Amino acid sequence: MRFLIDNAVSPLVARGLRELGHDAVHVRDVGLRDASDETVFARAAEENRAIVSSDTDFGTLLALSNARKPSVLLFRHAAPRNPRLQVGVLKANLPQLTEDLETESIVAPDGARIRVRRLPVGDRD
Repeated sequence: MRFLIDNAVSPLVARGLRELGHDAVHVRDVGLRDASDETVFARAAEENRAIVSSDTDFGTLLALSNARKPSVLLFRHAAPRNPRLQVGVLKANLPQLTEDLETESIVAPDGARIRVRRLPVGDRD
């Protein structure tokens, strides 16, 4: 899988994903450290990368734009904040979540469960 890690998540998560065999870059690695959410969103969509973030603004951008990509993996309030723990959550769950992320979804590890919402957000099919 291909990932773009947002500033709200440590670069250690990008490294951990690469160690797991994924194509993962942090926004700092690609000159987007100070970029707007809209710019990060557009870059991820253009490069077919799922965004990994703890910034809920990406969900809002998806809802407002009615976009189908990029997928977003969102570490919310119940998810771990420690980068090593986040990589552990990804390692344990990515095999089951790959299809959801590749077929346009918002995925949110939330404590003991993982929420998956298909895109576009307003689509009820």
